[in-house]
Amino acid sequence: MNQDDIQTKVTPPVAEKQPCVLESGGECRIDNYFWMRDRDNPKVRAYLGAENAYTQIMMQHTETLQKQLYEEMLARIKETDLSVPYRKDDYYYYSRTEEGKAYPIYCRKKGSLDAPEQVLLNQNELAQGHEFLSNGVFQVSPNHQILAYSIDTVGSEKYKLFFLDLNTFQFYPESISETHYSLAWANDNQTVFYTKIDAANRPFQVFRHTLGTTVDEDVLIYQEQDEAYHLYVGKTRSQAYILMSSGSSVTSETYYLDANNSTASFQLIHPRTTGVLYEIDHHSDYFYIVTNEEAVNFKLMKTLVASPAKENWQTVIPHREDVLLSRISLFANHLVIYERKGGLPIGRVQNLSTNEEHLITFPEPTYNFYEENNREFNTTILRYKYTSLITPPSVFDYDMETNQQELKKETEVLGGYDKSQYKSEWLIATAKDGTQIPISIVYKQGIKKDGNPLFLTGYGAYGVSYPISFSSNRLSLLNRGVVFAIAHIRGGQEMGRKWYEDGKLLYKKNTFTDFIACAEYLIAEKWTSPNHLAISGGSAGGLLMGAVINMRPDLFKVVVANVPFVDVVTTILDTSLPLSAMERDEWGDPNDKVYYNYMKSYSPYDNVEAKDYPDILITAGLNDSRVKYWEPAKWTAKLRELKTDNNVLLLKTNMEAGHGGASGRYESLKELASKYAFVLTQLDNYSN
Repeated sequence: MNQDDIQTKVTPPVAEKQPCVLESGGECRIDNYFWMRDRDNPKVRAYLGAENAYTQIMMQHTETLQKQLYEEMLARIKETDLSVPYRKDDYYYYSRTEEGKAYPIYCRKKGSLDAPEQVLLNQNELAQGHEFLSNGVFQVSPNHQILAYSIDTVGSEKYKLFFLDLNTFQFYPESISETHYSLAWANDNQTVFYTKIDAANRPFQVFRHTLGTTVDEDVLIYQEQDEAYHLYVGKTRSQAYILMSSGSSVTSETYYLDANNSTASFQLIHPRTTGVLYEIDHHSDYFYIVTNEEAVNFKLMKTLVASPAKENWQTVIPHREDVLLSRISLFANHLVIYERKGGLPIGRVQNLSTNEEHLITFPEPTYNFYEENNREFNTTILRYKYTSLITPPSVFDYDMETNQQELKKETEVLGGYDKSQYKSEWLIATAKDGTQIPISIVYKQGIKKDGNPLFLTGYGAYGVSYPISFSSNRLSLLNRGVVFAIAHIRGGQEMGRKWYEDGKLLYKKNTFTDFIACAEYLIAEKWTSPNHLAISGGSAGGLLMGAVINMRPDLFKVVVANVPFVDVVTTILDTSLPLSAMERDEWGDPNDKVYYNYMKSYSPYDNVEAKDYPDILITAGLNDSRVKYWEPAKWTAKLRELKTDNNVLLLKTNMEAGHGGASGRYESLKELASKYAFVLTQLDNYSN
């Protein structure tokens, strides 16, 4: 059977009656593939199955390469390994992995690291009989006697919550379904606050549960009526307060409760004000507040717990035009301030007694660092993780009094990895409006700029700064002469909050043109050429992939779009879908004609045309609750219908997973090996 015969078999039929999809102002748009939304329709399952079969056949010639990639990536991983234990009271908590087992094992020791190990939860046992397993909540009670944990076994992000007595290892009789990621223990060790989701997977309710009682007896604390807002519960590191936050991407409010008085009422810090975000933390007699009110890049305020109303807020760190205040972290005697300046993260430590402060410095031109497990409040030690494109993730303990740091562990890369054999750089491209766009790049030493194969990725949404991090798997590209690059485009938050604001709503196209500008720069500087350029992005980054290949298909050779959000207008119009209402703050409300027209002008699915496209691999998850499987499926079908080239177009749907793909580490590696094999084969840059 040749490629054309196979492709004919997977080309889905259009609807017998062309469906009218009602849009802005009651307009009707014909969507020939709208029927794919019905996952119970046998034709839908048949189509997804046919596409998977086609992908398998079309990838048969790469099986040797896939196996080779998988084996070399696996060979770099220390399969039997241990995380750095963190201390909480008299216990040391950690996770470990065992060779041949796909999931971590969570453990602790009491008193010292030489004490006997107690296994708290073995995810490998939980995964038995399931094709997928994801852990949501994992929280031990304040007295360390009870474990609350939740799991999802299909990838839908609907978690079931359990309570395990760590003395007897007997389960409490109750379990709670349809829960979300957040949970907080009260200090009585008997009360938990948790979030439940609605039909659209939105955490919209907070309940109080008393251990040993039925779920029917749980008390509804708060229900969020606004479909654009999500609810979360948490606890301050001081252990003094439980926090309940409700927020959209542009507005938030927070309530607090004395953790020693679980039956009292939550108190509001400050009512929501459209466009104002704030987060709080606690220290001594004060709440500390990070807010963007009249401060695009955020500022730090504080107020007495006894008088938290906004009129009592005092400025601690004022707004700065060139520095983004990302978050803070409070300890008994220190305030840690996380910021971004010049596109990179920085950290400052302030002594709360003397107000003296100092920077935490890093040696490389492009890197990432973030706080690790810091469960103790009364400590002078800050634990953080540092990584770069050439430095494996490294856990440090930093003494906030002496400024001395200790490397606790650098992730081991088996097989003799030598970081001196690789080089990373921080490059700058110029967008069409003159904006300077950073690019992080890494390559193997000795490569010359003569049109190399290059793998370019990006995201550019929700204010997420693309993490600059090491991947031992990526060595399989670098060692084959492929250059790897990250485009830090607008829509993220690398260069401050305005960087995000300039890449959303009616400025969203800046994200796409920035990415194109980065590609053009890399080509002009001879890092690569259009025939050697592969691009990849997932979710909103998949939207990016769809948009740029509609705009400049000539610029790219290979595209990998992972669970791509490509049917923008139709999805956001449907508020029954997860996240759709909240998404309007990011993309716009298509019920408004101005936003409708703008969104439709770039929505990848709506802008597929009869023209040549690159080689494309598209992935989907049947149980994906964020980007429904039908978005990549519809996009694939429309590309098959209209594209005029003979280039490869593949759709691979994981029928057992959701947004993140396969859950076990071995299956995840196999998925990645398949994607890398596709890229390398289409770039014609591999050896068997």
